[in-house]
Amino acid sequence: MIDRWIAESTECDFKVALEEKKPKSWLKSVSAFANGIGGTLFFGIDDDRNVIGLADAQADAETISRLIKERITPLPDFVLSPMEEKGKHLLLLTVHSGPATPYFYKADGIREAYIRIGNESIVAPDYMLTELILKGTNRTFDTLISDSKKADYSFTLLEATYLERTKLRFEPTDYISFGLANKEGYLTNAGRLLTDQHTIYNSRVFCTRWNGLSKGSIFDDAVDDKEYEGNLIYLLKSGTEFVRNNSKVRFEKKAQYRVDKPDYSERAVTEALVNALIHRDYLIMGSEVHIDMYDDRLEIYSPGGMYRGKPIQECGLDEIDSVRRNPVIADLFHRMKFMERRGSGIKKILDETAKLPGYTEDLKPTFHSTHSSFFVTLKNINYSTQLVSDRVSDQDADQDVTKKILDYCEVERSKREICEYLGFSNLTYFTRTYLNPLLESKRLIMTIPDKPNSKNQKYVRV
Repeated sequence: MIDRWIAESTECDFKVALEEKKPKSWLKSVSAFANGIGGTLFFGIDDDRNVIGLADAQADAETISRLIKERITPLPDFVLSPMEEKGKHLLLLTVHSGPATPYFYKADGIREAYIRIGNESIVAPDYMLTELILKGTNRTFDTLISDSKKADYSFTLLEATYLERTKLRFEPTDYISFGLANKEGYLTNAGRLLTDQHTIYNSRVFCTRWNGLSKGSIFDDAVDDKEYEGNLIYLLKSGTEFVRNNSKVRFEKKAQYRVDKPDYSERAVTEALVNALIHRDYLIMGSEVHIDMYDDRLEIYSPGGMYRGKPIQECGLDEIDSVRRNPVIADLFHRMKFMERRGSGIKKILDETAKLPGYTEDLKPTFHSTHSSFFVTLKNINYSTQLVSDRVSDQDADQDVTKKILDYCEVERSKREICEYLGFSNLTYFTRTYLNPLLESKRLIMTIPDKPNSKNQKYVRV
């Protein structure tokens, strides 16, 4: 029975006994569950899920109810259920996700809101507290009215893109009806994110093409890097263009036609970047979207975890609720056909990648989130083919160097003469990689074979 209850709990915590003198040890979990997606506290069970039991479950139940009412504000929706397992008495405290966030723990002059990180309840950082306040008042970041006047800014890119993609003109009244400005002419944060000017500092995308499979120094290990800031449409176009410029489209010849084999699905890249820009948390100061490209993969990072949900790696990808952190921006991007309203972005990324020639199940995109970050990883479909191609290229290069050595050594040459002719500066590398194999295969011979290390030693083609 206990295992079934634990399996059905969204989140859970275990307490061997009720700590009446230190109630914060469990009340902070009550706050965190109410501020998050709900959860259950099991009293009378230890952290290893061993049933210990409570000495007086009835008295403990009364104390739990009293302390929640005294020290959690506003009062969360909770259910306290007695239970018996193996002849021992337990209490199950189920706390539901609440609409009136933030739910604070208050005592001794302390007033703190908690959130869940993994299996711990921690004090909500400032940006999370702000998001909880907005949630509790049924508002979002992009709907907040700013002190920026619409008349002071231009919207050329927005209006041109809207006309191009919808065949409709962006009318002055649309700014109000779409939620970009109010009737008094002040922009919402959504409106600020779509001006031609850079009015929200966090509206940025950093793009890097790394040389290899991991990050390094931006000065030594980056093949290409760009930083973009400003209008969301500009960021979307610039980010997808960066990926396109740093990707390859290989092809395979068939009898009557040619099959193009891109490294990544452009539609999947666009969908992932749209999601990163639309669903990111703009309240995290000093943050930006990152696009990191490696030889074998592409990673897109956006600030902010799953909005009102548990980490994506703990969810079925086909069962994720369509809850939007920035609904005004999402609605406008849907109108411009950059995204679908019903929140099918993840499915689109998976489906479009699966259509690529050479796709196998191990190349399936992956998703990972924490409370403050979201990652999408797209695998380079051609990476293994590229390795083979690189090896073939290396072999071709070696053969070319070998031919040059043999042609040059039609007459006797010293090792240094050969190196200078070929442009090699490292004599040891040249000797090990090229000279010794030619001597072993007897295509080159020494002029003084009895004294291999003689300073007068030269080499000649057989």
